[in-house]
Amino acid sequence: MSRSVLPVNHIRLLVHQVATVGLDLLFPPHCVNCERVGSFLCRHCLATLEPHRPRSLPAFDAVRVRANFTGALSAAIHAFKYDRQTRLAEPLGMLLVEGLADSFWPVDLVTAVPLHAARQQERGYNQAALLGQVLAQDQGWAFDEAAILRTRETPSQVHLNAQERRVNVADAFTARPEVVRGKSVLLVDDVLTTGATMSECARALRAAGAGQVWGVTVAGAAGSGPDMQNM
Repeated sequence: MSRSVLPVNHIRLLVHQVATVGLDLLFPPHCVNCERVGSFLCRHCLATLEPHRPRSLPAFDAVRVRANFTGALSAAIHAFKYDRQTRLAEPLGMLLVEGLADSFWPVDLVTAVPLHAARQQERGYNQAALLGQVLAQDQGWAFDEAAILRTRETPSQVHLNAQERRVNVADAFTARPEVVRGKSVLLVDDVLTTGATMSECARALRAAGAGQVWGVTVAGAAGSGPDMQNM
C-alpha cells in the first residue's frame, strides 16, 4: 500500500493551511451553524451529528457515510459548497477521517468526484477535491484530483429522482488507466443521495483497471436508507 503524498498537492494544501491560520488571526472564525466564535464548525454542533445508515452502491467494494445531511452539517456543507467558505475543508475533511477510523481499507490512491471544467471555473474549486486533499494528507495517502475526468457537462441533479439521476450521469466520466490501473482507489464526495454519480465514477474506475474501489462522503441524505440502496 502506497503511503506517499503527491508533492504538488501536498505543497498546495500546506500553503492553504498557512493562509488559513493568518486569516483566522485577523478574522476569528464563527461557527456557520450557531455563530459561536472559535471554529467554523464548533464542537457543540459536531456533537449533534446523526449517524448515517449503512449504504452499498454498485461497483464499490464498500462505502462509508459519516453522518446525516441535516442541521449543522447541512449548513456547513452548503456554506462550503456555495458560499466559497473553503476553510471548512479542514473540519469537514476530518469528519471523513473519523468515518474511516475503523475501516482498515488498503488505499493506494485518493481521488474525488470531478466537476465539469466549466462548473469548476465558475465555482473556483472542486469541494470534493479539497476534502480529498485533507483526508489524503492526514492518512499519508497519495492524492490525484485528475484520476477521474468528467467528459460532459450534466444538468444539476437537485430536482431529479433516482432514475433521472442515473440517466443524467450515464457515461459522464472516464478514469485514467495510467493512474488507477491495479490500485486500490478511494473516491471522495461531499454528499451522497441516491449514489448515481458516485456509482458512475466507480464504474469508470473499474473500467480503467482499478483493483478495488472504496467510497466515502461527509454526509448522506437522511432519507436514503436501505430502501434507496443501489440507486
